[in-house]
Amino acid sequence: MNNNSSQIKSVCVYGVGGVGGYIGGKMAHTVQNTPDTPHKIYFIARGEHLDVIQRNGIQVVTPEKTMIGVPTLATDDIDKIPAPDVYLLCVKSYDLDEAVAAITPYVHERTLIMPLLNGADIYDRIRARLDTGVVLPACVYVGTHIQKPGVIHQSGGDGVILSGNDPKFPRFTPEPVIGFFKEMGIHFQWNENPFPAIWEKYIFIAAFGLTTTWSGKTLGQIMQDHESKAVVESIMMEIRAIAQSKGVRLPENIIQASMDKAHNFPFDTKTSYQRDVETKGRVNEGDIYGGTIIRMGEALGISTPATKTIYARIQRRLTG
Repeated sequence: MNNNSSQIKSVCVYGVGGVGGYIGGKMAHTVQNTPDTPHKIYFIARGEHLDVIQRNGIQVVTPEKTMIGVPTLATDDIDKIPAPDVYLLCVKSYDLDEAVAAITPYVHERTLIMPLLNGADIYDRIRARLDTGVVLPACVYVGTHIQKPGVIHQSGGDGVILSGNDPKFPRFTPEPVIGFFKEMGIHFQWNENPFPAIWEKYIFIAAFGLTTTWSGKTLGQIMQDHESKAVVESIMMEIRAIAQSKGVRLPENIIQASMDKAHNFPFDTKTSYQRDVETKGRVNEGDIYGGTIIRMGEALGISTPATKTIYARIQRRLTG
């Protein structure tokens, strides 16, 4: 698919939590400070977070600066948003099916859908429910969370989006996407095959997510504790075996490189899975980590004892 003739003029950020608020807030800030821009940035949000954004815009606090972005429209009703050129899906994995169902009536063959959520099989999950549009597999490296309604706090990561071709459209022309994110001031990298990058991130976030949630330790504390580090490495090795079985080529030093990434985050950083589990009654992303690793391992005949043990302990704590 070649989309050189089309220009990206409108983007809908579906889900304005840590990632969506960070990316969407930066885009909205750029647009409102660019005279005569043709771009429109729409938000799908909810609750008190939405109320504050509608009144004051969204505030993005980074280590370098604080910025406020006012979107073209923020709403919880997708029917109020004109069909955009791009959907950035920034929901948690447990809300993905609902989000895909909501956008489906507004997706045409040239609509771009870029999922920016944790998980190694997100593209497959979307394609199981959506047979039109161009789905660009992607991931983002950033540590963010909602500090309070209307405020997004970045605690680590460089905010780079890594994306690449939809397997259905290997001849897709990425220049408009690359140009758009450059214009928005968003760090963006394009790879013809995006899946190695997605699995590299998954190895990091799944292993540390499971281990921080089980142990109650921050990233910095994990790196100082021999037992916890050993658990992280064991889970990483299980994920690497699954990826290799699926034909995903990863660097030889992927385990050590993934461990080293923890040093890019502040000592007291908690994972999103960990924060969700610590909040009583909140839905969490455990299935996208423990559940998915176990199911993939069983389907491929790969043993995942470390993941099974840690995930079972977390689940017992939640149901006990």
